[in-house]
Amino acid sequence: VEKIEEQLANLRIAKRSALSEEPAYLLDIDISKAAQSESSCYVAVSCSNKSIRVYNRDTLNFLREYSSHPGILNGVRFAHTCDSVVLSACSDGTVKCWDIRLATQKAVQIFSGYPSNVFISFDINCSDLIICAGTEKVEKDSFLVFWDARGITNCASTTKEPLGVYSESHNDDVTKICFHPVEPNLVVSGSTDGLVNVFDINKDNEDDALISTCNSDSSVSFIGWSGKDYKQVYCMTHDEGFCWWDIAQLDTEDPITLLHVLDVRETVCTENDSLHYLVGGLYHEKADKLFLIGGTSTGNIHLISCATDGLSLVGTLSRGHSATVRSFCWNLTDESLLTGGEDAQLLLWKPGAVERSLTKKTSLKIASSVQKSVRVHNSSSKSRKK
Repeated sequence: VEKIEEQLANLRIAKRSALSEEPAYLLDIDISKAAQSESSCYVAVSCSNKSIRVYNRDTLNFLREYSSHPGILNGVRFAHTCDSVVLSACSDGTVKCWDIRLATQKAVQIFSGYPSNVFISFDINCSDLIICAGTEKVEKDSFLVFWDARGITNCASTTKEPLGVYSESHNDDVTKICFHPVEPNLVVSGSTDGLVNVFDINKDNEDDALISTCNSDSSVSFIGWSGKDYKQVYCMTHDEGFCWWDIAQLDTEDPITLLHVLDVRETVCTENDSLHYLVGGLYHEKADKLFLIGGTSTGNIHLISCATDGLSLVGTLSRGHSATVRSFCWNLTDESLLTGGEDAQLLLWKPGAVERSLTKKTSLKIASSVQKSVRVHNSSSKSRKK
C-alpha cells in the first residue's frame, strides 16, 4: 500500500491538452477500455457547452467533437467491448451513442426515454447489454430507465424504446448510476434524496431487485464500487460528506457501515492548503485500497486514502490546474490519471513524468484569462450558509 501511495504522490504532468477556441468546464472523463490495439486509445470528455470532445489518450491531441444541442449532455462512457463507441445521457430525454470512426456528427444510435424524462445520469453495464439512465424529479416521480443495448457495438442505427423503469426506490433526482465492474446484473444508484440503492436487475420486479438501501443523510454527488470482488459501495455528497458500506455484510450481524464522515474538509488535514471539495473516488485493485480525490479552488488536487478508522492525505498534485477540478479518470493499466477542470484544461498525470515545458507558461496564462470569463464554481459556499 505504501508503494501505491508513493506512486500516487509521485504523479507528474506528462501531457496537457491545447486549449480549444471555446473554453468550457470539463465535467466528466472516460477512457476507452478495449485494448484492441494500443494506438487507438481514446479519451472522451463531456463539457459545459453541451458537447463531447474526443482526444488521443497518449498525446491528448484533439480528434473530434460532438455538439448535441438541444440538450445538455450528462456523463460520458465508452462501450466496454468496442473502443470506438461512446455514449452520453442528454437532458432531452435520450441517451446518444456515437462511433468515433465515422466522420459524422450524427448519433449512430439513440435510446429514447418517456416524454417527461430529463436524464442527468447514466451508465452501461460491463457486458454492454444494458443501459440505465436516471431522471430529474418531475412532479412526484423520478425514474431509473433501462434499455437493451445489444447492437451498439455494430451501431445498427435505430431509435430504441425503453425495456422498462424502476419508479419506487427514489423520490428525488437520480444524480448517479454506476454498474458493477464485473457483475453485469448489479447496479447502484444515488439521489438527492440521500439514498444509495443497490439492485440486481435479473430479478423480475423492482421490489425483488432492490438488494440494499443505504442512507447517506445528504444529497449524493458521486458513487462507486470498491473492495475485493467489489462487494463495497461508497458515495460522496454535495456537502462534501463521505459514506462507505460493505454489501457483503448484509446477511450478517455485522454493521454494513464501514465509515461515515459528515464533512471530509474538516477531517483531512493539509499542511498549508485546505481541502475545498471532493471530486470522486478510485479503487486501486492491486493495493485493495480506496482513494478519494478532492481539491482546492486554485486547482490543487488532494489524494486521500480511506481506511475504516478514517481518512488521511496521501499527497497533493499542484501546478497543474488553475481552477476547480471537476472530473478525473484513473487508468489501472499504466497507473496514470486524467483530470479536467474549470480552467478548460485536460491533464495527463503519470508516475515520475517530466513535462516538456514548451507550453507550460503560455497555457497557464491562457488559463487565467479563461478563469476571468468563467465563474469559478465554489461548492463550499453552500455549506457555509448552513
